[in-house]
Amino acid sequence: MSIPHLSQREDQQQLEWIGGSVFSVLLDAEATGGQLTVGRFDAGLGEAPPWHMHNNEDEVFLLLSGSALVWAGDEEHELREGGIVFLPRSIPHSYRITSEKADLLLISTPGGLEKMFRHAGRDLREPRPEGFEIPLSLLAEAAEISGNVLLGLSR
Repeated sequence: MSIPHLSQREDQQQLEWIGGSVFSVLLDAEATGGQLTVGRFDAGLGEAPPWHMHNNEDEVFLLLSGSALVWAGDEEHELREGGIVFLPRSIPHSYRITSEKADLLLISTPGGLEKMFRHAGRDLREPRPEGFEIPLSLLAEAAEISGNVLLGLSR
């Protein structure tokens, strides 16, 4: 039996993301036949995506290290190291990192969510433009490309 896709760490695309966090594309839709996207966040204290909703993907977060607050619908929960959360599509959600550093594994199905990160994020293999940031307008555009909706700023 052969492995349909294998990617070593040095082959995985790393993107600068919101607040200076790094999102590593571990598996994308192309590598999985459209089945899923797997990524990993290296994030710092206070990193928080805007309140948003996925129309196409169900999402799973596994907190490998650190801590975070997670909001889903009207609920707020603390996620501690080793904690996992399932966020079905069409449920508004967000999170905020509450530890100095966090390592967060993201799995979404079906695949394609990586398009959003690639559209707005900066590939770390390229030189960093002075004053690089991801404006909310670019984030909204990137979200729309992958069928997501920004609903407002994080709590």
